[in-house]
Amino acid sequence: MAADVKSYLAQFPPKVRASLNALRKTIRSVAPEAEEKLSYGIVTFWWNGGLVGCGATKTHCALYVMSTRVPRQFAVELEGRLSGKSTVRFTPEKPLPVALVKRLVKARMAENVE
Repeated sequence: MAADVKSYLAQFPPKVRASLNALRKTIRSVAPEAEEKLSYGIVTFWWNGGLVGCGATKTHCALYVMSTRVPRQFAVELEGRLSGKSTVRFTPEKPLPVALVKRLVKARMAENVE
């Protein structure tokens, strides 16, 4: 198991690592004060509690929304990508749209303020 974010990302092939880094950059653009750390075996962002996470497996990358309510709000846009109640799957070849990621993170921030 990786000890930190850098070592976690280093275990993936370059395309996957680049995709996760692009996702991290988008998350940080919306939540620059969020604390990024390795938690639950994935990269997580904390802002007034758990915000979102990201990671990868052999078959896909994922954005973990850390909420069941927010993904329901975006059900149409997440159709075909949602796995379970809060995991949004994607691949480096078919990344998540930046605008959608930003809206998901903003919705999570609003939820954490509630």
